Amino acid sequence: MSGNANLFALFEERFRQASDSPAFSQPGRAPVTYGALLTLVGRYANALRELSVETGDRVTVQVEKSIANVALYLAVMKVGAVYQPLNTAYTAAEVDYFVGDAEPRLIVTDPSRRAAMEDLADRRGVGAVETLDAEGGGSLAEFAADQPSTADTAFRDPDDLAGLLYTSGTTGRSKGAMLTHRNLSSNAVTLKDLWGFEPGDVLLHALPIFHVHGLYVALNTAFLNTSEIIWLPKFDAAQVVAELPRATVMMGVPTFYTRLLNEPRFTAEAARHMRLFISGSAPLLAETHREFEQRVGHRILERYGMTECGMITSNPYLGDRLAGTVGFALPGVEVRIADKEGHALAAGEVGMLETNGPNRFKGYWRMPEKTAEEIRPDGFFITGDLAVMDEAGRVTIVGRGKDLIISGGFNVYPKEIESLLDELPGIGESAVIGVPHPDFGEAVIAVVTPKTGEAVSESELITSLSERLAKFKVPKRIFTMDELPRNTMGKVQKAELRRVHDTLFRKV
Repeated sequence: MSGNANLFALFEERFRQASDSPAFSQPGRAPVTYGALLTLVGRYANALRELSVETGDRVTVQVEKSIANVALYLAVMKVGAVYQPLNTAYTAAEVDYFVGDAEPRLIVTDPSRRAAMEDLADRRGVGAVETLDAEGGGSLAEFAADQPSTADTAFRDPDDLAGLLYTSGTTGRSKGAMLTHRNLSSNAVTLKDLWGFEPGDVLLHALPIFHVHGLYVALNTAFLNTSEIIWLPKFDAAQVVAELPRATVMMGVPTFYTRLLNEPRFTAEAARHMRLFISGSAPLLAETHREFEQRVGHRILERYGMTECGMITSNPYLGDRLAGTVGFALPGVEVRIADKEGHALAAGEVGMLETNGPNRFKGYWRMPEKTAEEIRPDGFFITGDLAVMDEAGRVTIVGRGKDLIISGGFNVYPKEIESLLDELPGIGESAVIGVPHPDFGEAVIAVVTPKTGEAVSESELITSLSERLAKFKVPKRIFTMDELPRNTMGKVQKAELRRVHDTLFRKV
């Protein structure tokens, strides 16, 4: 990339050209134009500089979703600093770890948390704490309002950091993925073209923006297209259905789509103006894919990505979108299915999905040993996901590597069993895990949710699976829950299920 590689420089010229076009629209409020957004970003950039935020400094942000939050994100990039968003559900004790690790120059928090964050900042040597609330108010907003509306955009090289996003930390302590301007811009440019974004597209945005999906995938792609963004604070099925007639594209997690299917007003007529529904962040059930198509005539486009690489694969915009698969490697991105040594496996063989390309992160913040463990000498990143690739290059995720169950010396892939369970009558969804067993090492068990008003029989489920699976794959127990534990992005928390059932077969 020649010239200034700062991702905001890529947005800035487009924002100017579309200055009178709506950037954000919110129900019951006047739209915010791209020109107004550019002005807001300029004020926040000057505020950051007044607060001594310099090129390369980290800015830790734990605030509710708002347009001011978006302006702050863009302003951090504009001044050449590094944006570090945190899940709003994290406690002060959890934030303490992230702040201690990232050593930010500034913490931006909700006004209700200011006192706790100031105590933390004093302990950790952070220069300043400011606030933003869900309405875009707070001390930082007030400070920015008095600043000039224009500011220079810092020059950045492609490999300079733009974002520091921490992994969920389900095993071991969370790791800070260092995302560069090249990582973010390459993904945005590719996705805009791959998903057919065109003038007039309107994005319905109901995702959180402390995560790659809502922040980098949804916003950056829409910004490159200078699309209008229907801005919802969170997902509400009735509100989404009400706004759909104005939208053409929606990005969501599987839970969004299952909840839409439970909304009687979600009909083909309601979705008549939609061009594309995209799903990611967690596996989409094949049943949901099929039911969605039957209801509104749209085949959901499922894609695959992760914090460290943004988007990696996608089902095609033009072409077959196969339920249960995540499609093909993005243009310019390499994907292979490999053995433990990193050697590529033949089509149809299950192995570890590894990837390389301009979207691959720089490494883990201040963890050179961990970076060396997970990025091979040839540049391929070991994703931790087990997958299979067909002759055409289409990828299907089998499960997380850490979810692999070894029972009696045999490998058991949870996804295979979950797919069968999800097809059985009365089952809403399922999760298969391994728990300690004195004879087999690990025993296969399943946890299922029943469909509304339907009864589920453990013995009947086991009998049905026994007819379709080898004996070592059949769950020894199947438990029922009203709903599976999930994180904020809809991923089933199997670690929590393992914790609950850890002593099931142990001798007390």
